[in-house]
Amino acid sequence: MAGKQFPSLAHARRASSRCLLAVGALLVFSAVYFLLLSPSPPRPVASPLSNPSTTTSFVASLDRFLDSPHHPAASSAAPGDLDAAIRSEEEARLYGDPRGAWPAAPAPLRVYVYEMPRKFTYDLLRLFRDSYRDTANLTSNGSPVHRLIEQHSIDYWLWADLIAPESQRLLKNVIRVERQEEADIFYVPFFTTISYFLLEKQECKALYREALKWMTDQPAWQRSEGRDHVIPVHHPWSFKSVRRFVKKAMWLLPDMDSTGNWYKPGQVYLEKDVILPYVPNVDLCDYKCVSETQSKRSTLLFFRGRLKRNAGGKIRSKLVAELQNIEDIIIEEGSAGAKGKVAAQTGMRKSLFCLNPAGDTPSSARLFDAIVSGCIPVIISDELELPFEGILDYSKIALFVSSTDAVQPGWLVKYLRGIDAKRVREMQSNLLKYSKHFLYSSPAQPLGPEDLTWRMFRSLCKCWDLTDTVIFAITVYPFHARNADCWQAGEHQVAYSAVAARGQRIKKRMHISRIAVALLYLSLA
Repeated sequence: MAGKQFPSLAHARRASSRCLLAVGALLVFSAVYFLLLSPSPPRPVASPLSNPSTTTSFVASLDRFLDSPHHPAASSAAPGDLDAAIRSEEEARLYGDPRGAWPAAPAPLRVYVYEMPRKFTYDLLRLFRDSYRDTANLTSNGSPVHRLIEQHSIDYWLWADLIAPESQRLLKNVIRVERQEEADIFYVPFFTTISYFLLEKQECKALYREALKWMTDQPAWQRSEGRDHVIPVHHPWSFKSVRRFVKKAMWLLPDMDSTGNWYKPGQVYLEKDVILPYVPNVDLCDYKCVSETQSKRSTLLFFRGRLKRNAGGKIRSKLVAELQNIEDIIIEEGSAGAKGKVAAQTGMRKSLFCLNPAGDTPSSARLFDAIVSGCIPVIISDELELPFEGILDYSKIALFVSSTDAVQPGWLVKYLRGIDAKRVREMQSNLLKYSKHFLYSSPAQPLGPEDLTWRMFRSLCKCWDLTDTVIFAITVYPFHARNADCWQAGEHQVAYSAVAARGQRIKKRMHISRIAVALLYLSLA
C-alpha cells in the first residue's frame, strides 16, 4: 500500500511546487504592474540648454548671427517662365518614377527664402542690437519696447535657421531650396515688428510700402497672388497699414483675434495661417529646477501682470474682485524690466497653477512663461487659439475654464482645490516634457517651435496638393500610401470658434471629412 501511495505523494508535491511558482509569478507581476502605475517624480528630459553651443537668448543669438559671415543663395533669380518651370518640376514628380511621386517617408518642406534688400533684414537687426541697451523708448503701457520685440522675435528664429549652413542645421523636415520652381512655399524675411517699434511712424509706413512693392513685384507672388508666401506678422500692430494687400498670403500670428480690433474680417483664418508661441520672458525651469521647487510650490494660484485691460481682457478686473484676499492666491500688478522678470519667475516657480486670462488680445506671453516655469496654466480666454493645435495635446498640460464659470463666486477656487495630487504631478511632469516645444533656439532643435511651424505648413501644402490633384492621386496611387498629415491638418487648420468649458477643451470639428474622402476613393477604385 505504501509503495502505491508514494507516486501520489510525489505528484502532489510537484503540483504544489507549480502552484507556488504560479503564485510567486503572479505576485511579481502584480508588484511590477502597480509600480508602473504608481506616480513617480519627473524623469530628466533632454534640454536644448544641455548643448553648450545652443542658446535660447535672442540677444546672444543675434550677436553671434550678425558677427558671422553670411553668404547669399547661389541663385536667387526667378526663371524666365516660372509657370513652365514649376509645371516641369511637378510633372517629373508625378509622372516620373512612381516610387518617388509619393514617398513613403515624409518629404521635407521646400522653402525658397527671398534675398531681400538689407534695409528690410540685416539693417533692422543691427538697429535693434545697437539700441538694445537704451530702454528709454517705451510703449504706451510702460513695457520696454525691446522686450516686446524679443517676445515677438519668431521672424528672426525662423530666418536664422533657414539660411544657416546645412551642416549646422538640425532640422530635417524643412530645407532651403535655391530654385524657385522647386519651392513648396516662399518665405519673406521682413522684420515687421522691429520696424514698427524702432522707426518713426512715417518712416515705418514708408518702409512697409517699399516692402509691399518689392514683394508683389516678384514673379512667384504674381503667379499665386501670394497664396504660397509666408509673412511674419506676429505682433498685432505690425504691417497693419498694408495688410489688406497681402491678405491671401500665409501669416505667422500670435493668435486669431476675433474682436476685429487687430485683424479685419477675412484677413486671418486657420486654413492658411499658422499660430506661433511667444518667446518666453522667463528662464526655463529644467529637471533640476523642477525637483528643487516641487515641494516649495505653496501658492495655489498666481498672476502677475496688468490688472486692467481692454477688449476681452476686461475679465481681469472681475477676476481680481473674485480672487483677492484669498490666503494662498497671489494676484498682483506687474512691472517691467529685470525686476519684473525676477518677480514673475519667482512667483511662477512657487505656484501650482498660473492664471492666464485674456488681455488686449486673446493670448499673451504669460502662458508660455508658465509652461517653461512648471506652473500649470489655467486658461480663461474663450477666443483663444493655441500654437500647433492638432500636434500638441494641451489637455495634458493646461486647464481650460470658460469666462462664465471663472467669475462665478467661489467656483474657480473650488475647482482648483478639487484637483487631486496625482493629476497635478502628472501635469507637472508633462510640462517638463512639453517645454521644448516652446523654446526657440539657435541652432533650432527637433520638435522645437521652429520645427513644429514647418510641420504645420507641410500639412497645409499636402492638403493643397490633394485639392488640386485628388482624382489623380487617389486613382493612380493606393490610398494607404498617402501621408496622413493632410487629414491631421484638417483637424487644426480650419477656421472654428474656440470654446472652453469647465476645465476641458472642447474638441473641434474637422473641415474635411475622412469618411467623405474614403467614399470618394471607393467610388473611383
